[in-house]
Amino acid sequence: MKTNKIATFLLAGSLFLTTACEKDLLDQENPNAPTKDNFWQNQDDAVKGVFSCYSGLQQYACYNHSWQFMAHRSDESFSQSPFVALADFTRFIQPDVDFFISSFAWNDYYRTVYRTNQAIARIPGITMDETLKKRLVAEALFVRALSYFDLAYFFGNVPLILEEPNDVNARAPQVGQAEVEAQIIADLQAAIPDLPLSYSDSEKGRATKGSAQALLAKVHMQRREWTAASALFTQIISSGQYNLVPNYLDNFTEANENNPESVFEVQFTSSVLEVGQGQDNGSASESYDRPNFFGPPGATFADVQPRRWLLDAYTDSTVTFATGSTTKHLIDPRRDISIVHAGNPDRFYGKTFSEWAWNPNQQYWRKYLNDRTRTTPEDFSSGINFRIIRFADVLLMQAEALAQLNQTGAALPLVNRVRSRVNLAPITGTFTREAMLQVIYRERAKELAGEGTRWFDILRWGLMDNQAGIDELKSRDPDFTNFRLNASKLLPIPRRDLGIDPNLKQNVGY
Repeated sequence: MKTNKIATFLLAGSLFLTTACEKDLLDQENPNAPTKDNFWQNQDDAVKGVFSCYSGLQQYACYNHSWQFMAHRSDESFSQSPFVALADFTRFIQPDVDFFISSFAWNDYYRTVYRTNQAIARIPGITMDETLKKRLVAEALFVRALSYFDLAYFFGNVPLILEEPNDVNARAPQVGQAEVEAQIIADLQAAIPDLPLSYSDSEKGRATKGSAQALLAKVHMQRREWTAASALFTQIISSGQYNLVPNYLDNFTEANENNPESVFEVQFTSSVLEVGQGQDNGSASESYDRPNFFGPPGATFADVQPRRWLLDAYTDSTVTFATGSTTKHLIDPRRDISIVHAGNPDRFYGKTFSEWAWNPNQQYWRKYLNDRTRTTPEDFSSGINFRIIRFADVLLMQAEALAQLNQTGAALPLVNRVRSRVNLAPITGTFTREAMLQVIYRERAKELAGEGTRWFDILRWGLMDNQAGIDELKSRDPDFTNFRLNASKLLPIPRRDLGIDPNLKQNVGY
């Protein structure tokens, strides 16, 4: 084998020597290689091209991995990871050379945007079924909107790229968050008419009309446009396409994906990793990284954990019952599905909490773990889909929008609908706007714990906009001691990109 390699090297060297004067001989295009100019030819190409847009959401620095850490900088989580750069990131120590989170995320999101821009530009010119053509463009618009949603609320001031660049040196203008939001709204409004209410089982996982309506409503919520958001939530709820599944756990397992509660989820499979973690090519794994990083030590890397206040919040003080002469509080059943802790009687990867000898003063995330179906530790091949928007989230956002509009009487039944799924007694009484909002905020914390929604919640609630809000967050999460007002709310633009494009301006504080 060694001899053959030397012969091959010498042959290659000889070829170079005899042809070096023909400088263009080796600079040839492979006629069999697909390019963006020869790919978009027919209906099959259009379908495959939109598949590549969805594939962008599976990338390492999008929902596969980095999004999970970016969204868990909220007050519900903290990190004791031995990977110091990662732990510091969740403590708001965020340099503009952080390759692991911000740089990778920036790169992978724009790779996804690039694909959607191609699909949006090229598919209309293909001769194919017109209804399918419109739907595929609408799906690409949805993925672009979702990508810019995350870029807008993680980075704020970003290049708004809406077309294929004609030149590798082309640069898009950097715009503020409000302009990005306006583009997201425009993309989703264009997509909604051409998206179906549902798909056949073989097509599940694609964006639906409800997916786009929900994402559009979320943008209106972040902009505090309560009336516009509520109108969209009303359409979703009344469509009859969604419902709460009877078993809360079914929202976080591989066996119950794309169920009636799912409004949109990123599709993952447990295929074996072939070419390396998070690679984005045809032979790479499409598995989900999060379970290997979020969970108890020994079974996972235990890089992110829930705060103690969240565990304690599941003692539901609105429901009491008497046993003899003792009055007890009902423990919210969502607690033990969401969090691994010393009081959780379940078995995790075949052993109890005490058998694992975990620290009884610590607690760990449980959602999206495979602990019920395997006895071996997590690895890089989880097949659980990540649910970006659930119907329970829609119900609670609608309740919040209605409460903000002083319609507390209409908001309360939506909260109780979510509670009744886990057999909690209804909350009763008459509430002021502010009191109703506090009820909703507490319910969102428990229903959506560990799902990444909390970051967008505290952003929307204005808790990172003034010192009083920071102090409140700090009381639950000491990491907010490092939070710098008017700076830490946004991630830094990666230094690498600032060097590439001198017109890019760094976010304040970096």
